Amino acid sequence: MEQKRILCFGDSLTWGYDPVKRCRMPESERWTGVLQSELGDGYKVIEEGHNGRTIAVDDPAEGEKNGLKYIIPCLESQSPLDVMILMLGSNDLKTKFGFCAMDIAGEMQIFLEKVQTHNRYRMGGKLKILLIAPPMLGGKAYGTWLDECFDFKRTPSICKEIPEWYKKLASMYDCEFMDASLIVEPSEADGVHLDPSEQIKLGKAIYSKLKESGLI
Repeated sequence: MEQKRILCFGDSLTWGYDPVKRCRMPESERWTGVLQSELGDGYKVIEEGHNGRTIAVDDPAEGEKNGLKYIIPCLESQSPLDVMILMLGSNDLKTKFGFCAMDIAGEMQIFLEKVQTHNRYRMGGKLKILLIAPPMLGGKAYGTWLDECFDFKRTPSICKEIPEWYKKLASMYDCEFMDASLIVEPSEADGVHLDPSEQIKLGKAIYSKLKESGLI
């Protein structure tokens, strides 16, 4: 039996950045690895996490991080694909961009239009998408090394608005939707990334969502 292929497209939260050790977590602790374990041999989980990746904006300080520019080559190189799990938006909250929730939703709309157009005309409409609103930022991490970059006094209020926007976009573009902020919280070590226990929790929740929604 041929494996079903699941593409996990995201940023450092998908790559598995450890907020304490500041390196990549072991596969067994990354949510993608947990998902693979839950799914079993009938599925292939493809990790496409990139530290600093944005939805659709160029970052002059970090280089090639624009997800919109990379997504079509990624879909083509990883084909065939059955499901894409999409979780982006955290890096678009960086202070230097000055985006509000509506701006981030606008980026995501352009992203989904591009993906679904490619899906319809190049993939026969076979790709199913789970859109995930990212976890909250900040938490109890005021003064940590990422506070200045994200401004934890400002971003939590924007984070609270993003899930409702993403939920509307998921309905518009025929995607399933999930809100990660209801499931996990950022590490106190940096206010952005997830501790291993939260990564594991997220992986199990995504598995449940895929199963409940009929994507697998």
